[in-house]
Amino acid sequence: MGDHEETRPPAKGFDESSGLMYSNDMWKHHPQSRNFDKFELQFWKNDEIEIDDVTPEQQRNLTTWYAEHAVDFIERNADNPFFLYVPHNMPHVPLFCSDKFEGKSGEGLYADVMMEIDWSVGRIMDALERKGVADDTVFVFTSDNGPWVSYGNHAGYTPYREAKGTGFDGGTRSACVIKYPNGIPAGQRSDQAFCSVDLLPTFAKLAGAELPDYKIDGVDVYDVITCQPDATNPHEYYPVSTGRNFDGVVSGDGKWKLHLPHSYRTLVRAGNDGEPGEYETANIELSLFDMENDPYETTNVIDQHPEIAQKLQAWAESHRDRWWVERN
Repeated sequence: MGDHEETRPPAKGFDESSGLMYSNDMWKHHPQSRNFDKFELQFWKNDEIEIDDVTPEQQRNLTTWYAEHAVDFIERNADNPFFLYVPHNMPHVPLFCSDKFEGKSGEGLYADVMMEIDWSVGRIMDALERKGVADDTVFVFTSDNGPWVSYGNHAGYTPYREAKGTGFDGGTRSACVIKYPNGIPAGQRSDQAFCSVDLLPTFAKLAGAELPDYKIDGVDVYDVITCQPDATNPHEYYPVSTGRNFDGVVSGDGKWKLHLPHSYRTLVRAGNDGEPGEYETANIELSLFDMENDPYETTNVIDQHPEIAQKLQAWAESHRDRWWVERN
């Protein structure tokens, strides 16, 4: 989604929306010089601009505003089936928290921000309980990538290799917690991987909705998320791309990962509490990793399993035009 008419929430099927239409780092007060600093940060409500130029003080209130809007939405729609999407701007840089959480963690700004996000999740879950719909609601909490350690020495990716901005698991692996009392017994855990693109068809199945008649990338992973016996990921392969490179491909069962030759950024020095650190460029050759026995991507086993590498590479090359457009 974005601020262009065809990408705004109403054009994507949302009945109402409130918030920023792009990342809060596309802002003139970003701590690092960026090529999009010329843009003002606008706060939208439905299809209209409510705040034309978000101030630092208003940034401090974003997490609270989103939580309040979500609770209000639940209060008004609990008697009908609904879909609610709450993509917080925090803890993406620049970091802000409200007065009620400033200094509360005792561990710095980033920890304060995380405490407020945790509070917002609690507010939303409390609203579901209060309205009597918690047991029949699929509640998903996840992230879009691994930690962006350049902007804070508060976070890590141990034991995985690298972090955000790379195709290594430190950059692509994220936690996903799903609560669905009427469908998932508490305490279940699945080691099967799936991707966020799989949530749309899975939710469609749960809601009894028809999928669009055009090609979508996700598939139904209901059996995986509900921890059905012997459930496996239905994808044969997933592409791995950071936006800078077509990094490689991973098998749907998570066993094998092939890195195509490419360069990537590796951290030299971490920043702190939203201030950027330093990177240098590294390179990786064609490499195959056994993610089942070496999830930290330390040992290239391409010489031991050339047939596996050839199979993954053939799939990657046959799908390159679909998944990657070379930049000028």
